Amino acid sequence: MSISLSRIPEFDGAADILSDDALAFVEKLHQKFAGTRNELLAARDVRRKQFSDAKAIDFDPATEEVRNGDWKVAEAPAALQDRRVEITGPATPAKMAINALNSGAKVWLADLEDASTPSWNNVIDAVKNLSDAARGKLAFTDEKTGKSYALRTDAPLAAVVVRPRGWHLPENNVLIDGKPGVGALVDFGLHFFHNAKVLAESGQGPFYYLPKMEHYLEVRLWNEVFTFAQAELGIEYGTVRATMLIETIPAAFQMDEFLYELRDHVSGLNAGRWDYLFSIIKTFREAGDAFIMPDRADVSMTAPMMRAYTELLVKTCHKRGAFAMGGMAAFIPNRREPEVTAAAFEKVRADKTREANDGFDGSWVAHPDLVGTCMEVFDSVLGSKPNQLDKQRPEVEVTAEQLLDIASAPGSVTEAGVRLNLYVAVAYTAVWLSGNGAVAIHNLMEDAATAEISRSQIWQQIRNKVVAADTGNTITAELVATILAEEVEKLRGEVNDAERFAKYYEPAAKLIGTLVSGRDEDFADFLTTGAYELLEKEYVTKP
Repeated sequence: MSISLSRIPEFDGAADILSDDALAFVEKLHQKFAGTRNELLAARDVRRKQFSDAKAIDFDPATEEVRNGDWKVAEAPAALQDRRVEITGPATPAKMAINALNSGAKVWLADLEDASTPSWNNVIDAVKNLSDAARGKLAFTDEKTGKSYALRTDAPLAAVVVRPRGWHLPENNVLIDGKPGVGALVDFGLHFFHNAKVLAESGQGPFYYLPKMEHYLEVRLWNEVFTFAQAELGIEYGTVRATMLIETIPAAFQMDEFLYELRDHVSGLNAGRWDYLFSIIKTFREAGDAFIMPDRADVSMTAPMMRAYTELLVKTCHKRGAFAMGGMAAFIPNRREPEVTAAAFEKVRADKTREANDGFDGSWVAHPDLVGTCMEVFDSVLGSKPNQLDKQRPEVEVTAEQLLDIASAPGSVTEAGVRLNLYVAVAYTAVWLSGNGAVAIHNLMEDAATAEISRSQIWQQIRNKVVAADTGNTITAELVATILAEEVEKLRGEVNDAERFAKYYEPAAKLIGTLVSGRDEDFADFLTTGAYELLEKEYVTKP
C-alpha cells in the first residue's frame, strides 16, 4: 500500500502537518480499517431498503442482552465532567477557532464535518489551528483590519472536542494506492498524530465527536481505530474519549449498543434535529404517506416523536453513566433587530430549560452571545454539580412506534415551506462551495444538516404528490422548478455580484434542482458528496 498527495497547501505550517511520519500513520489506518469501512457503507444500503420495505424499524433482538445487561461506560476524565455549555463551529479560519476557545463555553466542538467545507486547504488549516491550540500558541492577525486575536489567559479555555468527517465522505487529495482516502481517517489520523501526546499529558484529550453512524458495527470500527492509534503512538488505552451523535433513525434504536461498543472510550451521546429528521426521510423515502414530514420549522423538539427520541437518549445515557448532550441553539443575535433578538433569546431559554429539566447534562450553542443564556439555565438546574448523571429516568418507556410516529408531528406541508427550503438549500450550498461551511441565513447559523433536510423534504413532497395546505397546489417537479427559479432570482439580487453568483450560486442551484427532482436516481444519500466532487473539480479555496 502506498500513499500520495495531490498537493501540499501553500501556507505556513501545512508541510509540517503533512509530514512523512504523519502520512505513514494515516496510511496504516487505511491499511487496517478502510476495507471494513467500505463493507459497512455497503451494508447501509441493504438495511435501508429493508426498513423502507417494512415501513418500520425495531430494536434488534440479537442485541437484547446488551440492552438488558448491567454495565457502565468508563468514567469521564476531569476535563469532560462539566459540559453544560458547548459551542460549535469550524476550526478554520483561526479567528473563529480563537473566538470559540475564548467564548466561556465549557467545550468547543471543533467541527471538521457539517460546519466546514472540506476543501484541502480548510482540512489542513483546521488541523494546524487545532495543533497550535493544543500547545497554547494559536493567534491570528487580520490583514485587512490589523486586529489581533489571541487565546485568553484570564479564564479557562473551552475543552476541545474534534468532529471528523463521517464514514461516508472521501478525501480526494490523499490517495491510497491511487484511490481517494477516507475523510474520517484522514481527519482523525492527522489530528491524533500531531496532538494525542500533548493533549494526553495536559489531561485535555484527545476528545472526539463521531457523526452520522447508523449501526453499532460502525461504532465498533471507531473503537478499533482508537485502540490501534493509542497503541501505535504509545498512548494509554482509554485516553481517547468520544461523544456520538444520535442523528440517524437507525441509531435511535441502538443507543445502548453504541455505548457498549465504545464503552472504554465513550463519554456520551448527543441529540440533534435536522440530520435526524433528514435520516427519517432518507430511510423511508419510498414508504409512502405515513412518513411525509410537515414543514421542518413545525417539527420542534417538543413533537411527540422527538420527545420519545430525546427522553430515550437521556434515560439510556444516565443508566450507563454517559453524558446526554442537547441540541443546537442556532440563533445569531442581531443588534439591528432588538425585538427579534429578544424574542429569539426567550425561545433559546425555553428550549434549554426543557433540556436541563429533562436531564440533559449540557447543550449546544452556535454563537458566543448565547453562551451566557445557556449557562444560566443549566446553572439553575445543576447548582454546584458538574452534571446530572444521577438523574435517572426509570419512568421513561419508549416504543418503536413512538419513535416513528410521524403523524403526531404538528404542522403541515406548505408552499411557503417549499420556498424557504429551496432558498436555504441554494444559499447554503453556494456559500459552502465558496469555502465556508458555517453560514448565517435569516439570523440562524446553518450547517450542512439544514440543506439536507431542506432538499430531502422537497424530494419527498414531489414523490408523494403532496398538496400544499396554504395554496391547495400539488407540489410537482414543475411547480418546484418555477419556485426554484424565483428564489434563485431573489438570491441574485441579494448577492449583487454577477461573478460570485455565476461561480457559486448557479452551480448550487443546478445541484439542488437535481437533488429535489422526486426521481429515485436523484436522491443522493448525502448532498455533501456531490457538492464535494463539484468543489474539488471547480474550486481551490483559501484557508
